[in-house]
Amino acid sequence: MDATAPPPLPTRGPAGSPRGGQDDAAQLQLLSVLHYVMAGFTALFSLFPVIYLVLGIAVLSGAMPVDSSTASSPGEVQLMGWVFTGLGTVFFLAMLATAGLVGYAGRCLAREQRHTLCMVAAGVCCMFMPLGTILGVFTLVTLTRTSVRQRFAHGAALPPSTH
Repeated sequence: MDATAPPPLPTRGPAGSPRGGQDDAAQLQLLSVLHYVMAGFTALFSLFPVIYLVLGIAVLSGAMPVDSSTASSPGEVQLMGWVFTGLGTVFFLAMLATAGLVGYAGRCLAREQRHTLCMVAAGVCCMFMPLGTILGVFTLVTLTRTSVRQRFAHGAALPPSTH
């Protein structure tokens, strides 16, 4: 080797190198935990539509008196109660289903399974601004890397847990 030659530049290892594999595994574990946290926040915020559900039930049962001067007929009061009850129920169930999807995607990320489901859940996370958008984008960027796709394709799963 020539003493005047510069040292060789460090090369980035191939996608299957142990260093890249450790980085991918660590990032997938972190994304998994963050998906669990996002699922918890989504489940917590799913309680807000319950307010509309309770108001609708109160109007329908007569427990909440409605001013007769603002409603032209009792049918309008009933319709308002049904609309509040229906929308509250739909939004509550939709948010709970979303929380379940994001939580399950967190589990799949940890086990390196169901790549497409994880991509869909990352896209769904993007709707919840600003934290969900950040999480969704980082998840999508991570999942589109070739080395991560290979991990999912080969089923490189964690060893069975003891808990």
